[in-house]
Amino acid sequence: MTRENIRNVPSGYLMLVVIFIAEAAMIYWFIRSLQAFSISGIIAAGIGMTLVFILWFGFFMVHPNEARVLQLFGAYTGTAREPGLRWANPFYTKKAVSVRVRNFESGKLKVNDSRGSPIEIAAVVVWRVVDTAEAIFEVDDFEEFVTIQSESALRNLSTTYPYEPHEGDGVALRSNPVEIAHALREEIQDRLEEAGVNVIEARISHLAYSPEIANAMLRRQQASAVIAARTQIVAGAVGMVRMALEQLDSENIVDLDEERKAAMVGNLLTVLCSEETVRPVLNSGSLYS
Repeated sequence: MTRENIRNVPSGYLMLVVIFIAEAAMIYWFIRSLQAFSISGIIAAGIGMTLVFILWFGFFMVHPNEARVLQLFGAYTGTAREPGLRWANPFYTKKAVSVRVRNFESGKLKVNDSRGSPIEIAAVVVWRVVDTAEAIFEVDDFEEFVTIQSESALRNLSTTYPYEPHEGDGVALRSNPVEIAHALREEIQDRLEEAGVNVIEARISHLAYSPEIANAMLRRQQASAVIAARTQIVAGAVGMVRMALEQLDSENIVDLDEERKAAMVGNLLTVLCSEETVRPVLNSGSLYS
């Protein structure tokens, strides 16, 4: 496995002065050789001018948050990261690699969750290249590699967790976004480790049931909400009835037998749990008539 090797290359501004002086010296030598009709001097000056001309091709620019991978006839020689005008061996190939933070948003994937329900899911992945040598030499195209492996990790994560929690379930895709984001980042990072890529953040950007079952799932969610609300209402009503009976007994306001207590409980529960406005019926006779 090829690891990144930071290479310190000379400043381009210094080499610009050196090569310019060398070029001027070769031209002066060539002119003097012509004036002296020196064949050997003309040939040597011509060779020197050619070599100096080749040196001009060693200049290259390194932009901020960019690196240049240097290769000599296919062999990796190092990576230049210091920004500015730089100079290296003219025979080096200098491939630019961005080390800026990048965003990638997957398309909407249709998968089945851990319960087999079809869902649509998409994710946003924030990443950057941290090892330019691995990014260039260990994979064919590291940008395409990030795309494919991120979508593969998202598919695998979707089949591991349910869409929403049920009895006995722990983490779910909809109700635990922080845990899901952490698990997704870890899985993507494991897949991209060999490509020299660091995953900064990964989170779900879209999550929904597939259209073919969306209506049925919506009705189920509404039914669950109604049941939960009814449960809370009944629990509260029972507590209020208990408090009313205990207060009547403790303050000796009225002495009710078990039958009348049952009737009172039924009436209070009807009033407290009814969805419609209750219409009271006045009893003008005795309590027991």
